[in-house]
Amino acid sequence: MSAPEWHELPFPLQLAALARMRAALRRHNLYDTRPAGGERPRISGPRPRHRSYDGSGYDPGDADMGRAGTRFDRNAPLPMTHPEGLLSPNPRDVANRLLTRHDLIPATSLNMLAAAWIQFQNHDWFSHGDNRLTEPMRVPIPDGDHWYEPDMCVRRSRPDPTPHTEPDAPPTYENTVTHWWDGSQLYGSSERHCRALRTGEDGRMLLHDGRLPEETAPGLAGIDLTGFNDNYWVGLALLHTLFVKEHNAICGRLRAAYPSWDDERLFHTARLVNVAVMARIHTVEWTPAILGNRAVRLAMNANWAGLLGPGFRRRYGRVGRGEVVSGILGSPMNHHAAPYSMTEEFVASYRFHPLIRDDYPVRSHRDGSLITVEELLPIQGQHTRAAVDRHGMSDWLYSFGAMNPGALTLHNHPRSMRDLVRTSGERIDIGTLDLLRDRERGVPRYNDFRRMLRKRPVTDFARLSDDPGWAREIEEVYDGDPERVDVTVGLLAEPKPPGFAMSDTAFRVFVLMASRRLKSDPFFTDLFTPEVYSPEGLDWIDRTGMTEVLLRHHPELAPALDGLPHAFVPWRRPA
Repeated sequence: MSAPEWHELPFPLQLAALARMRAALRRHNLYDTRPAGGERPRISGPRPRHRSYDGSGYDPGDADMGRAGTRFDRNAPLPMTHPEGLLSPNPRDVANRLLTRHDLIPATSLNMLAAAWIQFQNHDWFSHGDNRLTEPMRVPIPDGDHWYEPDMCVRRSRPDPTPHTEPDAPPTYENTVTHWWDGSQLYGSSERHCRALRTGEDGRMLLHDGRLPEETAPGLAGIDLTGFNDNYWVGLALLHTLFVKEHNAICGRLRAAYPSWDDERLFHTARLVNVAVMARIHTVEWTPAILGNRAVRLAMNANWAGLLGPGFRRRYGRVGRGEVVSGILGSPMNHHAAPYSMTEEFVASYRFHPLIRDDYPVRSHRDGSLITVEELLPIQGQHTRAAVDRHGMSDWLYSFGAMNPGALTLHNHPRSMRDLVRTSGERIDIGTLDLLRDRERGVPRYNDFRRMLRKRPVTDFARLSDDPGWAREIEEVYDGDPERVDVTVGLLAEPKPPGFAMSDTAFRVFVLMASRRLKSDPFFTDLFTPEVYSPEGLDWIDRTGMTEVLLRHHPELAPALDGLPHAFVPWRRPA
């Protein structure tokens, strides 16, 4: 008889198991892709007191750590990350047979705001940049498949511009945004970009009549001008606009408290506070929403504020230097086994396209009545601003709060994204792309992914899914060989712990990287102080969740949010 999974244990033992899991992941699943022993630029002079524009200068001994333009690292040992079997089995065939949505399978415990939120956060953490036009990958189209050409041409990932010095090293790729949890999706990843988003007065960012300005770059009309606007759509427009409003509100509070501060100090302090508000929402609201487990909820709250909670820390300060009693915030910075960065396996764990719906019922925020149903394609890309204008921010926010996203499961990739024309004119199938990108970037296949996380491989297809029909489909697609199953397929197929919207295997990567984004960042550890954030800033962070942000800028939504534990569960119909 096999040992019980962590979530099958009694509650106190679940907490202990999660702590042991995180410690083991910190020891064994952080790998630096830079050459060992290479020179790292050091910081000269005093430590910065605000976030840099490009993510540099966070670690005194490695000024480039986390900077935009540096490599993704790995959670898998480097020998496991050599690409192989790029077209085996045919990724378009796998997508057709295992990923295609017929009818929406809803995630009934969540709302669509939760789906938009994770894309909003992902855009802060990672991007592989514009893919390479030359030498595209060519995916043969299976017989009977109605694509436009005999082959599907897919651009290759943008190559790492830093040459390798080690022979036979696996390929690496560049993160074109900062690796840190620093709000780069709002503020950009360079000083030039950031300053183009600011008014230059009182630390504030550009807003015109409550809306972000329009992008002026060629081919991007109809999209908001913001820090990062790739794959833009209404869901992102709502959150980008909302948190620029929040930034400006923080500036107003700081300006009232410190009238002598100049634009630069107001901006950088407001950015610190706004980023911490987003990190708090993600840690103690979004995560417990998508991982509905009591032990996880307590662990995430302890990550943020410790077992004593934020009220105790605000009144009496930290107790000791550890993470358990007073949380990660204000504890000593620690990178554990490798310098801080985002990882390719983390990117693979967040292939959450099934969350996206094909249809979007738009409802009145006043009474919940149905106004119309929008399809996905007319509310994304260059249609985004017009779609927001058609219904207004209040009705869109209420509609996203009231509708369910798709569940993270097989047979639930949105139909409209199986044939999507990007702003570049490229025509893609997002299901094929999800599979191909992991293979191209050397992300281990599903069983090796489990092995690297010290989970037993799945040798019996009947155990890969709790739907016997789906298990048979997977077995047929992969010719009876479980070692060939793609990581995306395995993560979507595997039975989930009770209350979980994601797989337990993906959760292991999350356990590691969620705390790492805080623990490696000096602005969440050593520099999380009143001197850096201001007492008013720390108070703002402690008192602000997603509901408070929504109601600060859209008080008309109060009836829909009344009595809810947080803003990521389905909202009430207004009375």
